[in-house]
Amino acid sequence: MSSPRQVTLLGSTGSIGRQAIAVAEQNPDRLRITGLAAGGGDVARLAEQALALGVRTVAVARATAAQDLQLAFYAAASKRGWAKGEYSLPEILAGPRAAEELAARPADVVLNGITGSIGLRPTLSALRAGRTVALANKESLIAGGSLVTEAAAPGQLVPVDSEHSALAQCLRGGARDEVARLVLTASGGPFRGRTAEQLADVTVEQALAHPTWDMGPVVTINSATLVNKGLELIEAHLLFGVPYADIDVVVHPQSIVHSMVTFSDGATIAQASPPDMRLPIALALAWPDRLPVVQPALDWSAASSWEFAPLDEVAFPAVRLARLAGETGGVAPALYNAANEEAVAAFVAGRLSFRGIVDLVARTLDDAPDLGAPGCVEDVLAAEKWAREHARAVIGQGI
Repeated sequence: MSSPRQVTLLGSTGSIGRQAIAVAEQNPDRLRITGLAAGGGDVARLAEQALALGVRTVAVARATAAQDLQLAFYAAASKRGWAKGEYSLPEILAGPRAAEELAARPADVVLNGITGSIGLRPTLSALRAGRTVALANKESLIAGGSLVTEAAAPGQLVPVDSEHSALAQCLRGGARDEVARLVLTASGGPFRGRTAEQLADVTVEQALAHPTWDMGPVVTINSATLVNKGLELIEAHLLFGVPYADIDVVVHPQSIVHSMVTFSDGATIAQASPPDMRLPIALALAWPDRLPVVQPALDWSAASSWEFAPLDEVAFPAVRLARLAGETGGVAPALYNAANEEAVAAFVAGRLSFRGIVDLVARTLDDAPDLGAPGCVEDVLAAEKWAREHARAVIGQGI
């Protein structure tokens, strides 16, 4: 039997990271996590993860958290009843570029589960070092665009999002020139079926109550506005090279069919499984193979109904806006993402209405100067900086 695939896990204390650890622990003969990176907001959990997994290296983005992490290691070891000297501490990398450095270290797969476009540099670092990148950090691909796609060799980027994992599986059913359409499914979020007027008074608590998935706050609110689906539309285009005109979004509240591919002969192949992120995570880590122990399959002996409905683009204009940004190209998708991150933060802080989130993204795209295609990471960061400053100024005016 071959040795386990070595995995570097970026964003280990978040939802994706914790589920990736569970998958690796279920399959110790196939996967071994050797490096962890996190922001530094939960050093106790990070220390516990590192000691339990026996990793070589831990990276923490907040430089001031390095000392706290060292103390957390001692506390976690003491809780386990280990006397001093009975265990070795992992190497600690600290600072804003720590994850980027770790991503280039030896490993078979780098799972990027960082939230936000701060994941761009680690994605590029891992690709340039020749690592397979299991990409849960869609924002780095969307913001980086051609920087990422040109840095990636064929097959080097493997999607973790359930929709793109589903598309990758369905695409095995035919040749590239046989693909007619990609169909992304959307749960519709907690406000499916509401009109634009009924979304006017949505609260933060309501937006955080997703009916199907257990995700972090930013992703959950993005799912409520359907910005998440807009980002996934751009991601699908960049990952699979299918024109925007040939990518559809359909509402499927049960979240059982994760996406579909329609082929030129009229056949549609769908990937169906219970809504559980462990499956796409496991598949990305073991790609192109499947792991034997991940999650229960659908129970076909129980009656069930699946619904599909067109997206209401009047109540939820985020997908149409993302399509426009994607077709504009250059840094427009980065502007879309950065403005949305600012808008979500303002909504959570009570300074912006729910409907104001997408309104602010639209205004940012409308007001943007022609910034051209990004030639380097600094160009992306400059575009994002403009979008964030513009968004904050508009919020300050009371949009």
